[in-house]
Formats: sequence, C-alpha cells, structure tokens
Amino acid sequence: MFFDHEPRGVFFLIDNKSFYASCEAVQRGLNPLKVPLVVLSEAENTNGGLILATSPEAKKLFHLQANVSRQRDLPQDPRLMVVPPRMNLYIERNLQINQIFAKFTSESEVWPYSIDESILDMTHSWQLFGSSPRAVARLIQKTIRHQLGLYTTVGIGDNPVQAKLALDNYAKYNHELIGEIHYETVPEKIWPITELTDIWGIGPRMAKRLNRLQIHNMYELAHTNPYLLKQNLGVIGSQIFATAWGVDRSQLTEPIKTKEASLGNSQVLPRDYLTQGEIETVIKEIGEQVAARLRHHHKLAGCLSLNIGFSYAAAEADGRNGFHHAIRIDPTNDNRILTQQLLWLFRRNWDGQAVRNIAVYSSRLSSDTGQQLDLFSQPTQQIRHNQLNQVIDDIHQRFGFTKLVYATSLLHGGTAINRASLVGGHNGGNSYE
Repeated sequence: MFFDHEPRGVFFLIDNKSFYASCEAVQRGLNPLKVPLVVLSEAENTNGGLILATSPEAKKLFHLQANVSRQRDLPQDPRLMVVPPRMNLYIERNLQINQIFAKFTSESEVWPYSIDESILDMTHSWQLFGSSPRAVARLIQKTIRHQLGLYTTVGIGDNPVQAKLALDNYAKYNHELIGEIHYETVPEKIWPITELTDIWGIGPRMAKRLNRLQIHNMYELAHTNPYLLKQNLGVIGSQIFATAWGVDRSQLTEPIKTKEASLGNSQVLPRDYLTQGEIETVIKEIGEQVAARLRHHHKLAGCLSLNIGFSYAAAEADGRNGFHHAIRIDPTNDNRILTQQLLWLFRRNWDGQAVRNIAVYSSRLSSDTGQQLDLFSQPTQQIRHNQLNQVIDDIHQRFGFTKLVYATSLLHGGTAINRASLVGGHNGGNSYE
C-alpha cells in the first residue's frame, strides 16, 4: 500500500475542553460541562471586552463564540456567569496537566502545542498502560478528570497530523471525546470531509484558492495532481496534499531552524491614540523593553523595524492599515540609540492618523562581546550610560519592572506599568484559591 514506507507511530493530541472556562468552573466547584460561563477580557484592552472562552453550556444556550463574540453580545440572562481572566491559574493548570502526561511517556516526548493542547508520542510507552492506545487515552482522561476536575479530548493517529485531524473532526463530537485516524482509515475518515476549512492548515483564503482550482472537498484535494497544487500554491500546496492523504513526515524532536533570529515586542493599545506625544510615549516604552531583552540575551541589534497599525476608522480613511519601516543601524542594545531611531522612523512616516497597534522588532543580531565606543561622544559619558542601563536591568530583575520606571511612563497614554501586571496580555489573577 502507499503508506507502507511512511513513518508510523502512536501519537495523541490532547485538548483541554473549553480550557479557561473549565478552570474557572472547577475553581468554583461547578461542573465545567454544565455551567453557562464565559471568560471576558478587560474592556479597556479590547475595545469593549472580548470573550476569551465559553463553556459548552454557554455556547449551546447563547451561541457565544470564543475570540469572536464581545461584551456587547452577552445576553441579559441571570443564568450566565461572566468572569475575568486569570492567566496565572491557566498557566499553572497547564503545567500540572503536562506533568501528568509525562507520567505516561518521557518528558522529551511531550510537546505543548498551545496553552490547552499538547502532542504526546506514545509509540514506545502505550503498551505499559493499557491494551490499546484508545484504552490508554481513556486512562489519561480519567486521571486528569480525577486530579484536576477538567475534561479532555484526545485525537489518536499514526502521526501528529492524523491525531490533529482526529481531534478536530471526531473527538470533539462523540461521547468518549476520543477520535482516531490511521493510514488504513484515511479514505473513510478524511476524504468524506466536505468543508475544507474544517481541516487544520486550510483557512478561508486557502479554501477560496482551492475552489478556483475546482477543489471543494478533501476527496477532490486528495485526487488532484500534486504538481498542479505545488505550481499554483507553492510549498503549502504539497503540504495540504500530504494532509489529504494523512501523511506527516515531521520529526518533532528535531529543533526548528529559524532563518534569522529577532527580538521584539508589540501591543494593541487600549484605545485609539491620536496625539503624537502619547504615541511616542508607547514607542519609547516598547523600544526600551526591546533594548532590555537584547541586553538580557547578550545581543546587539543591527536592524530595527517599526510597525504602526491604524485604527479601523483611520485605515478606512487612509486606505492603508498602517505602515512598516526598517532601518540599518550600527550594532547596539542601548536604550537611547534605539528609541531615537524608532522616533525618527515614526516622525518620518506618520501623518496624524489614529494609532491602535505598535510593534518594534530588532534583527541582524550579533553577540555583545564588549562596548563599542562612539568617536563623536565623550567616552566616559558612554560608559556611564551603559552602566546605568545595566543597573536598571538588575533592579527590574530583582524587584520587578514597576519598582523603577521612566517618568514618561507616568504620562497620560503610558502603558508600560499596566502591561507589567498582565500575563499573555490579560489579567494574571493575584489569587485563585
């Protein structure tokens, strides 16, 4: 058969069902599958509050969708429980779940895919825990349910992509919350899927491109000339063709090689920023954070880029979503130099539009092996300035960012102090016991 020479193992892709909402329900002594509950982000950070997670019951009763519905979509129903996010709680539960996974296979064969999904290579260990991979999956589900009160769904496959497709298309829709796909079942499990966007890796734009090639479902994709797909879609065409046949030759233990390392930071502003002073305050804050990260990693940046995203109304009026510009610089990690260059880029390209997103990235990184003095400035002043940066970094590391901030961060529009208390862009939660 076609798959005889394909790599084959036993892989689980395990998803924590409605993770944030389930964690909140369990903390309140409630059943995560039966309580109507949503996790709502802070309104000031998401233009009205974004629903980050919905329990299955909230989705069923009120048709709310995570990362789509907003505060304005919430019904005035006393049954619905609305709670703020507590990212520290979710991170701790994620670590506990992955520790449970490591009891069923080695730690090196557990790969967190996201905060609520992990891939497990069970090839060499599943026989130790049950009569079949499905029985082992049930044991893992029961262990997590017993120890943490959370429900999990499991996709099982001969490789990670089969496990992912089994999870998304089958496990979430049966009472055991387990789905399986193997090479032998590809024709009956993958090819009957009629919605291309139900497949991992195929979004609405890719589906439209496939439609133009007269491909409307997975059967047609699997039986299209692969050379035609590559010719029209590039490498991604070959990848989705392989997905249609359940083929995945990736080696998860191999480190990912990046073309070029970079360090950066970005922020969605809590509101539309209209004045130059406010916008430049945030640009300086982000630039200083990037400089601190460079120093922490003992790197110098030879290229600096600034990405400014306009507000929706400004983008409609301007015809652009924003602008992105980069500049080559002498390698440095100095706050003052980096922020000066960023402000120069901003002033050169901004024309009064309302701003909602700011991103700063540094690239062309090199090792920081010593301080390169500028011939046009006093050497002693340069050395003192470098020492000052190091002292500030040490204070931030020992006592926290908010213990020592630049005065500009106290100005109207400054966001660094507020962002320092966030985890993953949301409230961390000081207490959850």
